[in-house]
Amino acid sequence: MTSRERDSLQQRWDAYHRLPELVEHWYWRPGWGPDRSFYTWHVTFEGKTALHELVTNLQKELALPGLDPVPLDGLHLTMQGLGFTDEVHQQDLARIIEEARRRCAALTPVELTLGPVDPDAEGIGLLVTPWHAAEELRHTIRDAIESVWTTVPEAADGFRPHVTIAYSGAPVSTEPIRARLAAARDLPPVTVRITEVPLIALRRDDRVYQWDTVATIRLGSAR
Repeated sequence: MTSRERDSLQQRWDAYHRLPELVEHWYWRPGWGPDRSFYTWHVTFEGKTALHELVTNLQKELALPGLDPVPLDGLHLTMQGLGFTDEVHQQDLARIIEEARRRCAALTPVELTLGPVDPDAEGIGLLVTPWHAAEELRHTIRDAIESVWTTVPEAADGFRPHVTIAYSGAPVSTEPIRARLAAARDLPPVTVRITEVPLIALRRDDRVYQWDTVATIRLGSAR
């Protein structure tokens, strides 16, 4: 873990210890609503047994009022949004996918380490490192978008790689959660190998994230 990653984690832990109660995660963000989908790139974790075991154990320890555990098939690392599905022209979508495929083919598959636990007001996550690996993948996808559109959605900076394992479902006190997290901080992290990043159509109905895979972008296929 680099000093940049370590300092960020410590700052977030310090902020969490000062946080009196959770912030409800499931409010509707601008533009979102029932049955509306959003194109976005997420790293997903199908078949990652060691990660699933870690998350299952953590979720058992964090089975507390106010926390909504993320289903194992809903675990994701948010990378780069594109736009609501009813606003993105299909011709543009096809061109962006092709550009992303071409550019990501030149990348090497990524080894990511997940852990330790990384809490904030809206949920409990796992820190993802190394940041530079996730950032390179995100920059590559952003470059693909920029080759088709003059403006890339979402800010280039402020990206903090993490995987949420439980979202805050109600504004409950953080005190009992902090007590459970104290021991969970020492659980060993797991490392996973990422060979692809899907473009998905994401929904957030019924207080859970679900998606359909639109395209799968493979890393290193040109090597």
